[in-house]
Amino acid sequence: MALTERLAGANVQVGDELPGRELKPDNVQLFLYNAALWNAHRIHFDHPYATEVEGYPGLVIAGPMLGDWLNQCVEEWLGNAGRLTSIEYSNRAASYIGETLYSGGKVTAVDPASGEVQIEVFIKNEAGEVITPGVATAMMER
Repeated sequence: MALTERLAGANVQVGDELPGRELKPDNVQLFLYNAALWNAHRIHFDHPYATEVEGYPGLVIAGPMLGDWLNQCVEEWLGNAGRLTSIEYSNRAASYIGETLYSGGKVTAVDPASGEVQIEVFIKNEAGEVITPGVATAMMER
C-alpha cells in the first residue's frame, strides 16, 4: 500500500516495509539507459566483448541503473506524502541481462518531531542475495 494511502494521520513506523518491485531489464532498456548517460563501456551493450574479452557471463547491468531503481522504490512508496532527501548505495556484485532482480526496503528509524524517516533499501538477485544495499532518508509532509 502506498504511503499516501496509509498516512492520513497515521505514523510511519520502524519495520514498515516498502512494496517490492520485480525488475527484469532487457538489452534495449540497458542500451538506452547507458546511451542517455553517455556510458559507452562495451560490457553494457556488446555481448561478445562482455563475455569473450571481459569474461562476464552476459551483458552487465549498469550500477547507476540499480541506484535509480532504489530511488524509484522509495519515491513510489512516498507518493505525495513526503520527499526523498538523500540516498546512498553500494553495488556489491554484478548483475546481468536475463536475471530477475528485486527492489525493496524497510523503515529503520522515524523522527516524529522532524518528520525524517530512514529507510534501508536493497536490490536482490534471484538467489535472494543483496547485491546493492543502501540507505535512504525521506522527509514526511506535515
